[in-house]
Amino acid sequence: MDKTTLRHALPARMLRVLVCACVLASLPAVGAARAQPVAGPADYPLRPIRVIVAASPGSADEIFARTLGENLETFYGQRVVIDSRPGAGGLIGNTLVSRATADGYTLGMVGVTRLITALLRDAPPYRALADISGVAHVASITNVLAVAPDMSTPTARDFVRHARVRPGELNYASLGIGSASHLAGEIFSRALGIEAVHVPFTAVTSTFVEMGLGRVHYAVLTLPTVIGPVRDGRLRALAVMTPSRSTVLPAVPAIAELGLPDAQFDSWSGIVAPRGTPRRVVEQLHGDIVNALRKPGLRKSFLLQGAESTPEGTPDGFMRHMQGEYLRFEALIRKGGIRPE
Repeated sequence: MDKTTLRHALPARMLRVLVCACVLASLPAVGAARAQPVAGPADYPLRPIRVIVAASPGSADEIFARTLGENLETFYGQRVVIDSRPGAGGLIGNTLVSRATADGYTLGMVGVTRLITALLRDAPPYRALADISGVAHVASITNVLAVAPDMSTPTARDFVRHARVRPGELNYASLGIGSASHLAGEIFSRALGIEAVHVPFTAVTSTFVEMGLGRVHYAVLTLPTVIGPVRDGRLRALAVMTPSRSTVLPAVPAIAELGLPDAQFDSWSGIVAPRGTPRRVVEQLHGDIVNALRKPGLRKSFLLQGAESTPEGTPDGFMRHMQGEYLRFEALIRKGGIRPE
C-alpha cells in the first residue's frame, strides 16, 4: 500500500496518532544512549591513587613516579601516594602490582626489572606482561658505568685495561638479584671477557657508601640514580652505556667509543595498571600523564636527572614496546646463562 492509499484508507486523526507513536518508540533508545556514563575527572579519581614502585627511594623509577605524581595531584585534586617496595630484584613490588584491584586506584611504575626478574625465575609469582595493561611510556634512560672517586683508573679505557689484567678480582654492585643493574653489570663483564663478583644491595644509598669505601669496585646504574653522587664527587662516571654521548654528561664517552658495543644497555620506565582495569580509566590516565609529560618544567626536570620524557605513543604502543623488550632480554639471559645467585 503506497502513501497515497494509506492516507485515504485512515482517518486523519488516526494517522497522526500512528506517526506520533512511531516517533515516541524511538525515544527510549536515544535516552538510554545519553544516560551512559562518560569517563572524565568528574568520576575518576574520587580518592587517592597509589603508585607502587618496585625499587628503593632515590632510584630512577621512584624519582619519575614522585615527579609525575606531584603533577597529577595538582590536576586531580587528589593525593598520589608513591609506595616504594624494593627487594628481591623487584619481585615484591611487581607482585603487588599484579595482584592489585583493577579499579584504577593502584598503578605501578615499572621498568626493565619487571621483565628481567620474571625471566630469571622458573616460577615467578607474577606474569611479566599477562597481569598488566600498559598505560603510558614515561621515560627513556641512559645507564652509566660508575666507580669510586679514588679508583686508580682515571678513564674508562684505563678501567677496561685494569679489569682485564685482574680476572676474578673485581666486584660490581647492583640494586638486587635480578635487577636491571644486575643484568647490566653481567652484560658489561661479559663484554670485557672477565668474571666479576656480583654484590647485590637492597638500597641505592648502601651501594654508594660501599663504593665510596672501596669495598665495591664498579656499578652500572641509571643516570638519574647516579647523577647526584657524580655531581657532588662521591662517584665518577666513566662511560655511558649507549651508542652516543649523553647531553647531561657530554664529557663522558659512550661505551661504543671504547670498542664495546656488546656492553650497551638502556632502560625505560612507564606506568601500568593491573589487567582488567576499565579501558576508559586507562585512556584517561594515559591522556593526563601525556599532558603532564609535555610540560616544559617536567621535561626539564627529567633531563636534569639524565632521562628524556616520552609523551608520544598509546597504551597499546607501550604494551608492544614491553613485549619487544621481553624478547630481547630473554635472548640476552639465555645466551649469557644468567641465573639468580
